[in-house]
Amino acid sequence: MGVAVVTGASSGIGEATARRLARDPQTRLVLVARRRERLDKLAFELGGATVVAVDLTDDDAPRAVREALERDHGGRLDLLVNNAGAGWGGSFATRGYEEVRRTMALNFDAVVRLTEELLPLLRASAPSAIVNVASTAGRVGRAKSGAYSASKFALAGWTDSLHLEEKRAGVHVGLVLPGFVATEGFPQESLVKSPLTRWIVSTPDKVARAILDAGPGGRAERYVPRPYGLAAALRVVAPSLVRRVLSR
Repeated sequence: MGVAVVTGASSGIGEATARRLARDPQTRLVLVARRRERLDKLAFELGGATVVAVDLTDDDAPRAVREALERDHGGRLDLLVNNAGAGWGGSFATRGYEEVRRTMALNFDAVVRLTEELLPLLRASAPSAIVNVASTAGRVGRAKSGAYSASKFALAGWTDSLHLEEKRAGVHVGLVLPGFVATEGFPQESLVKSPLTRWIVSTPDKVARAILDAGPGGRAERYVPRPYGLAAALRVVAPSLVRRVLSR
């Protein structure tokens, strides 16, 4: 695999992805997240990795990641996994623009800024890949998740364009769209407790496998679990039906 950057690596999907990538002894990892103590612990458990403890919404965060790559790995980058993200529920009437702004800043703007900073390294290392972790909420919006959906819709649309733009440069751009996943930030407690809905909750490791599927030379798009792709398709061909179902 070569050199791989994983953002949001301190827990959940990012941690699972780092652990899965580390199974390949040829992979050299760069772990990015805010919580240094967790990154240091993970790096130790994996037998070593470059740790970059930054808040990706900070102005100098992309440069810090690039400098770490240049310092520790000679500027090589074979895989960029843009996984870091968060969501805060609530209606637009109660949360307003500020909620949209801060969600976009992390889930979309930070991804674009980091990708812009590292794209020259990815091109120089081609064939290489970018995998953006969006959400099924980036294809189908639900009530009280408008800010989150907006950020993931933006990420999905931008990824589609970037995929076409970078193909000739040898940089594959993949998109992963998880459904409900039980993580530290999204425990999905109510869904997990009910036997009727437990089956729709996936695990970070399943998403990590999909991320590798969408990596170098891989798939353009992966839903996790795969049947969630049907909801996205229905949103296009039968939007009124989808809205009626979700309104219940």
